[in-house]
Amino acid sequence: MNIATAYADLTLDEIKALLAGGTLTVHSVARPPSADQPVDRSGVLAVFTFANPAFAPAEDGLEKPLFLANPVPALDGGVPGFARARTADGTVVADFSAGPGDREIKFAEVSCSEKAPVRLTAFKVIAEGGWPERPDYYNTKPRPGFPLPATP
Repeated sequence: MNIATAYADLTLDEIKALLAGGTLTVHSVARPPSADQPVDRSGVLAVFTFANPAFAPAEDGLEKPLFLANPVPALDGGVPGFARARTADGTVVADFSAGPGDREIKFAEVSCSEKAPVRLTAFKVIAEGGWPERPDYYNTKPRPGFPLPATP
C-alpha cells in the first residue's frame, strides 16, 4: 500500500474506515511514484464502489472489502497494474498493487475487456515500500526509444 501523505499516520483500520462509500479505481500499468501524484498515462479499467462499512473483518491475512457490486463492467481493455482508493468525496487515500503475481489485489481474469465483468477475488495489504516491483524501476517512466533500467 502506498499511502497519501495526509494519511501516513493512520492505522490500517482507520484507513479502511475512511473508504466507506468511496471508490477503488483500477488502472492499467503506469502507476505514479506516490499516491500524492495524479495518474497520467494510465487508463481506467474499472471502478468499484465501497459499501458502508468498506471492509468486513480480515481473515487468514486477506482483507474482506465490501462493494456495492462485484463484479463491475470494465470501462476499457487492458491489464491491471494498480488501484487507487478514494474517499466518498474523491480524496486520494492510497494506491494498491493489482494484477497477477504477488500483488495486493487479484482479479478473476488477468486482463480486462471493455464491458466484460471485472471481479475482485483477493485483497491483501503489503506494507509501503514492499511492492514486488524491482527497486530500480521505481520512479521510472519507460518511453519508446529509451532503454529500461539495467540489471545491477
